[in-house]
Amino acid sequence: MTAPAPQPQTLTVENGPDGVRLSGRLTVRDLPRLPDPAPPALDVSGLARIDSAGAWYLARARNAGAQLSGLTGQPAAFLDRIAAAIPTADPPPPAVPGWRRMLENTGRAAVGARVYLTELAEYLGRFVAALARAIRHPSQFRLTSLVHHCQETGIRAIPIVALMAFLIGVVLAFQGATQLRQFGAEVFVVDLIAISILRELGILLTAIIVAGRTASALTASIGAMKMREEIDAMRTLGMDPDQVLIVPRVLALILTLPILGLIANLTGLAGGAIMSWVELGVSPPMFRARLLENTDVSHVIVGLVKAPVFALIIGIIGCHAGMKVGNDTESLGRMTSSSVVAAIFAVIVADALFSIFFAQVGL
Repeated sequence: MTAPAPQPQTLTVENGPDGVRLSGRLTVRDLPRLPDPAPPALDVSGLARIDSAGAWYLARARNAGAQLSGLTGQPAAFLDRIAAAIPTADPPPPAVPGWRRMLENTGRAAVGARVYLTELAEYLGRFVAALARAIRHPSQFRLTSLVHHCQETGIRAIPIVALMAFLIGVVLAFQGATQLRQFGAEVFVVDLIAISILRELGILLTAIIVAGRTASALTASIGAMKMREEIDAMRTLGMDPDQVLIVPRVLALILTLPILGLIANLTGLAGGAIMSWVELGVSPPMFRARLLENTDVSHVIVGLVKAPVFALIIGIIGCHAGMKVGNDTESLGRMTSSSVVAAIFAVIVADALFSIFFAQVGL
């Protein structure tokens, strides 16, 4: 009885006039020896054995346009199964017209804004509910935390707020004197400084500084606790995160921002008085007399009544952004920057709405 001829154990690659001829065994170990890209014609009649890696090479070559010859029977069926299993790229989506893309982006932005405002309203309700629970149960109120956040958001912000307001008063007095001198109305620079600072600029710029300083701090502190899963640990221990984290921070802002606004008003008037004395020769007693004579107390009330609303907006936006931080530092940085931008934008919009309201009611 004649024994079957032994199958070759290696792959032989022969270049011929009609293409490349493969013979022997085509396995994953032989792939580095194969030409890449595949030649236009492949004669595989001499292959004794192929595995899935070899079939993948042949299928890819066939898909690229190479002509395979000599493959029949079971190896051909095996190659067809491998070729069917190779994933194909999805066809590119059809080009969307520019106007449709613009409408889609506008719609997505509108829906995103609606969702964001809904979440802010939710956090406002959570703050009010937690504050009401603290009023009903004073033992749950965290006075130490409130004092700490009043120090961080209020006392530590006094130097930068006072310096900013002082410089704003100096700039207003200088620019006002330069313009009013042309009409011989230098004395009205006192009215310009008083109304501008007491009614608008004092509290608005203070709120903007606090928004940039405190909103980022709120987001970073709460976001870091979220990343370390400390908030989940609070819930496990039966502690209310709204009571522990949101109420002290927002309430500290509500208490300290009017004080910061009052300090900004005083330092802004001081800066305007000094520059008026230097530039126009308006002495401090004359500045004071003109201020008390022509400046109504309603301007002070209009300015300071905005402070609690601005503080509530800044606190809610900062706490909301902190609670939205994920488990990575990238989300922490992204939410910190977005909270500052959103808080400053919201403060400016609220100030514009206040201006329209007070103009309508005659204040």
